Amino acid sequence: MASLVPFRALRVSASAAARVAAVPYDVVTTEEARALASQDPLSFLHVSRPEVDLPPDTDPHAPAVYAAAASRFERLKQDAPFERDETPALYVYRLRMGTHEQSGVAGAYSLDEYDRDVIRKHERTRRDKEDDRTQHMLALGAQTGPVFLTYRASADIDGVVSRVSARGPVIDFEAADGVRHTIWRVSSDDGGALAAGFGRVPALYIADGHHRAASAARLRQTHRCDRFLAVAFPDNQVRILPYNRTVANLNGLSREAFLDAVRARFEVSAGGPSPAVKGDISMYLSGRWSTLRARGDSAAGDAIGGLDVSVLQERLLDPVLGMHDVRTDPRIEFVGGARGTQALERTVDAGRAAVAFSLFPVGVSDLMAIADAGQVMPPKSTWFEPKLRDGLLIHEL
Repeated sequence: MASLVPFRALRVSASAAARVAAVPYDVVTTEEARALASQDPLSFLHVSRPEVDLPPDTDPHAPAVYAAAASRFERLKQDAPFERDETPALYVYRLRMGTHEQSGVAGAYSLDEYDRDVIRKHERTRRDKEDDRTQHMLALGAQTGPVFLTYRASADIDGVVSRVSARGPVIDFEAADGVRHTIWRVSSDDGGALAAGFGRVPALYIADGHHRAASAARLRQTHRCDRFLAVAFPDNQVRILPYNRTVANLNGLSREAFLDAVRARFEVSAGGPSPAVKGDISMYLSGRWSTLRARGDSAAGDAIGGLDVSVLQERLLDPVLGMHDVRTDPRIEFVGGARGTQALERTVDAGRAAVAFSLFPVGVSDLMAIADAGQVMPPKSTWFEPKLRDGLLIHEL
């Protein structure tokens, strides 16, 4: 069963929260991070992506970068300022984006359960990315961005979360992207009820933040660190958007030859930019959207093969466009669903890509089934939105 414990949070002051809070370090490019960080000296991107304040040719993994992160972190703790809890506590963290709302429990989750797959994964991690966040945590002596977990909803937990969120929050602001972030400190009595509720949850699932969790697990080998910072949301509140793709060229094929190859593998019809149902894939080529549906046998009995992202890879990207490994092929770009399908159109229309694909979002139930089976999803299969912010609640090692 899942366990969580309170922690002594290093918490940003309510007055500075909107200025400090930053998007997760890995959802923006260096250029995007530099532009966002330049807007405010208190932005946590100066800590999570310290290369933005160094010369453009700086190796982002050089020792000087991690030293800069530590220096900026110490300065930010004074300038914001940050406050350290006198006693350990759990927190309720609510995200509100338009009409969508989700409330999760922030606390210290078990690395032992991570190792034993009580906390389940659906994604492979890369050693270089683990190295980066491990070095970052070592330099700061802290985990500064939470892992996003989900679990099968529990009425017991929901009841406590509702009771806590009826009180006054310690942090409440609306970010520039329109997402409202509200955080409540949980009393010891309600904290005990939450811990008991999670004690009846059979498994937790990493939704977003596999590299953060893997890096924290590596730290326990050399440090007395057996917990990691995470926020767990019930599955019936979590929203997954599609993770779309653009491809730079048609692998030497003419437009007509490419379409012939596509028609041999898919039923092709006129369509819109967003697939209406699972099994449909939208393709943007030469200023026009089409809907693709795979011909032949269905992979309905195969949790991985039945994913639309798998169908696209196995039936089109690999055999037609010669993209055998999308993790390393420089011709492909992944576009999170929050950017919208217009971003795909702009990229193709500007000539920066030859074709784009818009996918139907993966269901949370699909993610859980794959993780329960001990399998991993194809790269860039899910985009969770809204996202947690870095720099609000910090777990010191």
